This record gives sequence, C-alpha cells and structure tokens, in this order.
Amino acid sequence: MFESYLPILILLTLAVVIGVVMSNVNAWFGPKRPSEEKSSTYESGMKPVRNARERVSVKYYMVALLFIIFDIEVVFLYPWAVNFRALGVAGYIEMFSFMLFLFVGYIYMLKKGVFRWD
Repeated sequence: MFESYLPILILLTLAVVIGVVMSNVNAWFGPKRPSEEKSSTYESGMKPVRNARERVSVKYYMVALLFIIFDIEVVFLYPWAVNFRALGVAGYIEMFSFMLFLFVGYIYMLKKGVFRWD
C-alpha cells in the first residue's frame, strides 16, 4: 500500500526542498554588505518625504479595494464578449443587468464621496 503513495511523497518532498532552496538562495550566496543607503526607503529615485510608519487615510485603502473589485468584475465581461452570439438574448439581458448593477454601485460610491481626497 505504501508503494501507491510513494510518488506523492517524493513530489511533496521535492516541492518542499525546492521551496526552501529558492527562498534562501540569496541569503546563502548573496553579498552581505549592508549600508545606510541600502537600508533607506526608496521612492522612485527621490529622497523620502515622510516616514514610512506614518498613518494613511482609510480613503486610500477604500479606493484601492474598489479598484480591485471593479477590475475583477470587468474580467467577467471577457467570457461574455467571446460568447456574445451564442448566448443570445438571455445572455444579453443577464450581462446588461450585471453592468447596470455595477453602474449603480459606482454611482452610490460617487454620491458617498469615496473618490474625494479631502
């Protein structure tokens, strides 16, 4: 019975070994010369303006989450666009209601002032 699980055990062992090696290869073989400039914050080649530990407004995170949500929702439009003719009128009505639902959510967020950075 052990022989039937042997390939799975070998695969799991190999996956763990490769994961550990790939995660630590830089620490094992890379140069270890830390300096103040290497440890400083990098902001697109400019001098850091503020401290990295500073609090950020919740609106920043809200806009980021909304972007991700709407970006993921747009992904659902691609299969519909590919199969547009095959879905017929029922598919058109369903996708229209889906886009209407997204548009209502966008208007709601606009009215709530989520996109204002005051």
